Amino acid sequence: MSMIPNQTLVVIADGGSARFFRNAGDEANLQLVQDKTFDETAAAETAPAGSQPKDNDRDESAFAHFVAKKLNASALNHKFDHLIVAADPITLGEMRKIFHTEVTNRMIAEVAKDWTNTPKEQIIKALDELKIA
Repeated sequence: MSMIPNQTLVVIADGGSARFFRNAGDEANLQLVQDKTFDETAAAETAPAGSQPKDNDRDESAFAHFVAKKLNASALNHKFDHLIVAADPITLGEMRKIFHTEVTNRMIAEVAKDWTNTPKEQIIKALDELKIA
């Protein structure tokens, strides 16, 4: 059983979408509820400088950077105390490049898996199986 504190922000992302949840339960009883403070339609970022990737790769990188910047701003504005990020390995790697120290200090788990199309109940079960303490 994982011990995920109440109000932990749980972000499920890939290169094109993100779902934000909060733990509305207590440490022993994870209850994810949608956190609607995130608006992915505002992702009008540009890809990082360097070689010209394919359009899809550029879009995915830009979206990963957008989500990471959103988390940075939220951490700096004290919008969460604890964070779990689950993203496909490529997206997670892109996000790590952008994460502010305030984000990494609040992170209690990183999961390199794509759960964006996974039902909430299965996410809860998978998080519980990770034994996050």
